[in-house]
Amino acid sequence: MKFSAQEEYGLRCLIEIARSGDSLTIPQIAEREHLSEPHVAKLLTILRKAGFIRSTRGHTGGYRLSSPPEQIAVGRVLEALGGRLYEEGFCERHSGLTPTCAHGSSCAVQFLWDDIQRAVDLVVNRVTLADLLARTPAPAKLVRVRAKFNRQDRERISV
Repeated sequence: MKFSAQEEYGLRCLIEIARSGDSLTIPQIAEREHLSEPHVAKLLTILRKAGFIRSTRGHTGGYRLSSPPEQIAVGRVLEALGGRLYEEGFCERHSGLTPTCAHGSSCAVQFLWDDIQRAVDLVVNRVTLADLLARTPAPAKLVRVRAKFNRQDRERISV
């Protein structure tokens, strides 16, 4: 069982927007998450269409949350970004050589997938974006220091 890169990166972008408390642009998010701008744009389009963020155009524009982080369940975000682990109609799409599954309603594997989906739903639907923010410290800010040296100091350190 795997979660996709799209779910991982999309959730990270959403956390970054929530952490900022303000609007962020695609280049800002891309730089902070070390992702390409086109990839961030794609993820933000999905998140915007699903209603988690809203965008504002213009010089002071960017992306911001459309609801408080306490109201955004991680399960809904993951579902928007990649779907569920076990989708309705899975068995019909994987019936083998016949149009319907050979096992019908007595399929032991289907019961396993249902149980796994319920367990995952229990976790991801009770965790909110605010919970994730509370669990992760803000990333350290890089500080650029420009030292002022006189001519003698510059000559000593330029070897």
